[in-house]
Amino acid sequence: MYIEQLYTKCISEAAYYIESNGEAAIVDPLRDVEQYIQLAKDRNAVIKYIFETHFHADFVSGHLDLADLTGAKIIYGPDTETSLDVYTAKDEEVFPLGNIAIKVLHTPGHTLESSCFLVLDEQGKEHAVFTGDTLFVGDVGRPDLAQKGEFLTMSELAGMLYDSLQNKIVTLPDHVIMYPGHGAGSSCGKNLGPESFSTIGEQKAHNYALNAESKLDFVKVVTEGLTAPPQYFPINAKINKEGYLNMNALMEEANVPIPVAEFKKLKSDDDTIILDTRPAAVFINGFVPESIFIGLEGRFAEWAGSLLPFNKKILLVTEPGLEKETITRLARVGFEKVIGYLEGGFASWQEADEKIDLLIDVEADELAMDIKFDDNLLVLDVRKEPEYDAEHLAESINIPLENLMDPASMTDLEENINIYIHCAGGYRSVIAASLIKRQGIHNIRNINGGFESIKKVEEGFEFEKTTAALN
Repeated sequence: MYIEQLYTKCISEAAYYIESNGEAAIVDPLRDVEQYIQLAKDRNAVIKYIFETHFHADFVSGHLDLADLTGAKIIYGPDTETSLDVYTAKDEEVFPLGNIAIKVLHTPGHTLESSCFLVLDEQGKEHAVFTGDTLFVGDVGRPDLAQKGEFLTMSELAGMLYDSLQNKIVTLPDHVIMYPGHGAGSSCGKNLGPESFSTIGEQKAHNYALNAESKLDFVKVVTEGLTAPPQYFPINAKINKEGYLNMNALMEEANVPIPVAEFKKLKSDDDTIILDTRPAAVFINGFVPESIFIGLEGRFAEWAGSLLPFNKKILLVTEPGLEKETITRLARVGFEKVIGYLEGGFASWQEADEKIDLLIDVEADELAMDIKFDDNLLVLDVRKEPEYDAEHLAESINIPLENLMDPASMTDLEENINIYIHCAGGYRSVIAASLIKRQGIHNIRNINGGFESIKKVEEGFEFEKTTAALN
């Protein structure tokens, strides 16, 4: 038996390769499926099954393309509703794979069809369980993504999740390896741990949700403190249920070089946006006016899905050679309207002597000096509300980055105010600055290093915590 975790950091997603005696299965594949096919080829194995733990909301699965390319059977758990060509397994149904077997454990709660897949070794003993979004390291899946109006509430789903965990997961032997669908940073849970796998015994000992004293307590701790899910979650879940454009066809349409003159014409269309994915340190020194910055070096796919409209065409500006990588990572969260990239990158735009924009980057100690003498200064903190509540600069205002695609969120921002923007480390603030500039507000400065650098300045700042954080 051979098991390999294929982890994608920018969306904190784990897919899995399971193999025995020349037969392989893939659990929760990403949309770009070449890696799984190549791995099976390298190991002289044939992909027999594609197991889906549920209809994913945070990425587009590769189940359809992988099935088309390999002939493997797509398997979901009970209560799956889709018109796609999939096999809906029964609870506790067993699928042979070489000399081992994989058993379906229906675990509704995160979604109704959510299921875990238990690997039985060559002797029929429980070896590992793939828990999807049912159980994470240190957390459980959020129960607010599959509500159906008055017929299914978040609390009811949380109650289902409690029953699933107690009846199907906690009862497994402590030595069973637990392989979750996501790691730290994912929005599919509240506070996932940093490890990408664990054991059932470790989770029974340390996972707060598994230590709830009662079902009522479990529902309370799992549902409290949930922030709104990113805007792309229902879009991705719908795509996974209904189907999507073949990845090769998508790449043919999107991976197209566009000369400067044509790019300039296309960008004037109100139905088109420009996305610049170069590093933040490069972007601030010059970019095509009205570009939205989301750099590949950060949680690119997640922020693209959270901020960009899915109904508009996308023009790309990338580092030369990273066009395909950018298109692939956009496709992972459902973007299918990329129409091409600036041929020659930003350098070609400069060489054509076209108008450019830039962003002023300042150090934290400069902000400390300016705060003392500038009565017309506004500090904008674009971190998430819990981050801001924990500690922030006195008199700063908080507009979380995810809110800034809505121009109405910028009512407190005016061109005649000296606006200083920061996040935690500097990535999100550059995204925010690009969004604000698109609204015609240009008197802004980005704090290099964000709140982390502000905290290192010894004098000149006052800090506060909100009542919510103190409680």
